[in-house]
Amino acid sequence: MNVTGTTDARRAPDSAVRTGLTAWGASVVLVALIALLGLPPRAHAQAPTRMVFGTNWYAQAEHGGFYQALAEGLYRKAGLDVDISMGGAQINGLQLLLAGRIDLFMGYDIQVLQAREQGLPLVTVAAAFQKDPSVIIAHPDIHRLADLKGRPIYIGAASNTTFWPWLRSAYAFTDEQKRPYAFSVQPFLVDKRSATQGYVTSEPYSVAKGGVTPSIFLLADLGYPPYAQTIVVTQAYLQQHADAIRRFVEATAQGYKQFLVQPEPGNQLIRKANPQMEEGLLRFGLERMREYGLVTGGDAVKGGIMTMTDERWQRTRDFMVEAGLLKATTKHRDAYTLDVVHQVKVLP
Repeated sequence: MNVTGTTDARRAPDSAVRTGLTAWGASVVLVALIALLGLPPRAHAQAPTRMVFGTNWYAQAEHGGFYQALAEGLYRKAGLDVDISMGGAQINGLQLLLAGRIDLFMGYDIQVLQAREQGLPLVTVAAAFQKDPSVIIAHPDIHRLADLKGRPIYIGAASNTTFWPWLRSAYAFTDEQKRPYAFSVQPFLVDKRSATQGYVTSEPYSVAKGGVTPSIFLLADLGYPPYAQTIVVTQAYLQQHADAIRRFVEATAQGYKQFLVQPEPGNQLIRKANPQMEEGLLRFGLERMREYGLVTGGDAVKGGIMTMTDERWQRTRDFMVEAGLLKATTKHRDAYTLDVVHQVKVLP
């Protein structure tokens, strides 16, 4: 969905043409008019910067700030012409980013740190989620995450290189507990001793529809350190479009702030992009984002929506090195920059 720019309807006075005013003189008159109107020179003459942003999954409430910014014209007001390219099961966003097919991608700290270790020129410039939404969902008889030791836990393959090593270290879980997670909560509903992975914004909704009021453990609130739904670009794109990226981040932060209060404009675009999205799930996702402070909690309280800190990145780096997911010699500071978020401060 494109946001198109507008052209300036102002012209030099007709009398100037009739009296043969020189081109130089006409430009002086135009600049004077612009100054009187309080407009920056050439502000309306410049075409908006075209940007394609790729999400990490099908359109959903978690992406609401981006769709809200598009629906409310916040990107257009920032001088940007933004397309949101929806992700999906068969789409490799990082490959598209590196190939230049998209300009920005919704990434993940661990993914980018591992890519830097491989020499890929990726840089994280902001984080939409201060907390990773990953959860472990258990039956209501479980009151502490540690009580799941020895019980079967449904874990997806990708989690073996994200939060599962953290769970093994923090709670002494073992690989013998793992059961294959196939993006369905049905096995969990059947096995009353089991637990399952999920996102706090989605799987608990399906579990409740299945008749179980679950115990939910948000890993971020227990110490799991990564950000989520980060904005990732290539080094070259950052060097060439630093100001446009800043404007994109600021407009997105404003989009999330509005979405958390009045989400319908963003939800309309989400439903258009993903017609299979349930209304109930959209509402549930938004409620959980508010309840757990995924966007507005943590450092966002003082640093603003989309902010990041060196300390958080250091914690993620240290966890990965300890878990054998990253070499200690990897220059983790190359995986992110705080330059952009230090120029943006949209408080919750």
